[in-house]
Amino acid sequence: MWWSRLKALIIKELLAVMRDPKSRLILIGPPIVQLLVFSYAATLEVRNVDIALLNRDSGHWAQELVQRIDGSPTFRSISSLQNLTELQEAVDRQRVTAALVVGPDFSRNIEAGRPADLQIILDGRRSNASQIVAGYLNQIVATLAAETPAGEHAAARSVAVVPRNWFNPNLIFQWFMVPNLIASIALLIGLIVTALSIARERELGTFDQLMVSPLRTHEILIGKFIPPMMIGLFHMTIYILAAIFIFGVPLRGSLLLLYGSSLFYLASVAGLGLFISALSTTQQQAILGAFLFLVPAMLLSGFATPIENMPDWLQPLTVINPLRYFLVIVKGVFLKDIPPAEVLNQTWPLLVIAAITLSAASWLFRRRLE
Repeated sequence: MWWSRLKALIIKELLAVMRDPKSRLILIGPPIVQLLVFSYAATLEVRNVDIALLNRDSGHWAQELVQRIDGSPTFRSISSLQNLTELQEAVDRQRVTAALVVGPDFSRNIEAGRPADLQIILDGRRSNASQIVAGYLNQIVATLAAETPAGEHAAARSVAVVPRNWFNPNLIFQWFMVPNLIASIALLIGLIVTALSIARERELGTFDQLMVSPLRTHEILIGKFIPPMMIGLFHMTIYILAAIFIFGVPLRGSLLLLYGSSLFYLASVAGLGLFISALSTTQQQAILGAFLFLVPAMLLSGFATPIENMPDWLQPLTVINPLRYFLVIVKGVFLKDIPPAEVLNQTWPLLVIAAITLSAASWLFRRRLE
């Protein structure tokens, strides 16, 4: 009998989500937008950069430097300037991200074996892009310097360093971003759908009907968090298929480990959603509460910046964030083929979070009934 009651509640929750236009929009819109925006637009790479060049040297090495910069796919256009006034105006008006100044003795100093200096002026208002562009220009200059007579003479006595990038040899940004989206979209969908469940019952006036039904309190909670887990698994499957067949992300690990750990991850997300829903009286409050947790969870998960780079007082707050642990699992399964022991090491905190949040939601739910 308990399974029949629970099955009826699960079907009822799925129908309530599918028939509600707002819920359907949440289920369809954000996943598509995130897949398109984050996979293609949200990148740490800097391309199509406009730079300015003030070249005061007509020698061979200055022309060689200009040709190499012009041939780089990173730079979209190179504006030739005549004086420092034009350079200052180009940077001030943000027409260029960086400006390169070549001195009149650049080629002569290289032929004589003397240091030849270049000046790179960066737009500090675009701090991240400016530093990356400076790295690109320094790399071009370093390559050119190695081919000068003094550079070739020094290279004969130096040790060559050849870098190798493990797990992502060509540094394809989608290999990093798309696995992250698998975890983040499950958090977004699972949290919002679960947060709306009880709040929707109160707002529509069906909460009292649910209370007088034969369902017990724990059965209501189970029936409330299983449908979001099913929906989350569905979206995760779609993203996994897109990662493999559209973006070409290699799947080096076990899908069984990924799906097994995702059950605990979705359970912890559903527990947080039920806790927010039990606190809310309207769907608007539930959505605001979900986003109040969602934004810090994304920022403190290691999605964009490593947790080790955060201040020491902020790092302990990431312990209660389920996204932090599942990001390690999903990227490890896709790119590293991490062993089951490491998956278990990242899964047991999810089990603890799920137990605490579900217990808190159950306690708050019973208290509301008194």
